[in-house]
Amino acid sequence: MARYTGPRSKISRRFGVPIFGPSKALDRRNFPPGQHGEKGKRKVSEYGVALGEKQKLRYMYGLLERQFRRFFEMARKKRGVTGEILLRLLEMRLDNVVFRLGFANSRRLARQMVNHGHIKVGGRRVTVSSCILKTGDEIVVADTPKARQMAARGLEAMQSAPVPTWLTLDKDAFKGVVNRAPNREDIDPIVNEQLIVELYSR
Repeated sequence: MARYTGPRSKISRRFGVPIFGPSKALDRRNFPPGQHGEKGKRKVSEYGVALGEKQKLRYMYGLLERQFRRFFEMARKKRGVTGEILLRLLEMRLDNVVFRLGFANSRRLARQMVNHGHIKVGGRRVTVSSCILKTGDEIVVADTPKARQMAARGLEAMQSAPVPTWLTLDKDAFKGVVNRAPNREDIDPIVNEQLIVELYSR
């Protein structure tokens, strides 16, 4: 399925936040890209602000509009605060958990590891990156030289990034466990998810 493969630094600069992780380009040029970017942002309507919040979340998790809408519909059908449930569902995706555990230094690379069969859940190989995990699920890097080498590189690159408290990592065994579902404080989102809920409720 299609994915955004363009320059990621431009996306981060457009929204003014490091959507794909730390960005040197954003630090050096903290204004929107384009010929008139340095002159400042133009006034944005309420709809435009809400749309921007949705786009930030989409780019962050690497989802197309149709996929994102599907997650929103799932969140809306569950009991509770829709925006927080949406964030929780996105965080519990397998590719995101692989990234959060540090086996990959980006969600894009984590998705590649899953799609290529380098990750097992509960002892079974899973190749669907959008698979939503549950409390107690065990995530293990496949015992192959290529899979372990990729995970080792990821762990080395991510060693300064703490593993969230809702996950447990065993580096030596290349294994992680989902302790519980994350809450909003665990996720610390870069978006106002309530605006996204209002956008889809129009």
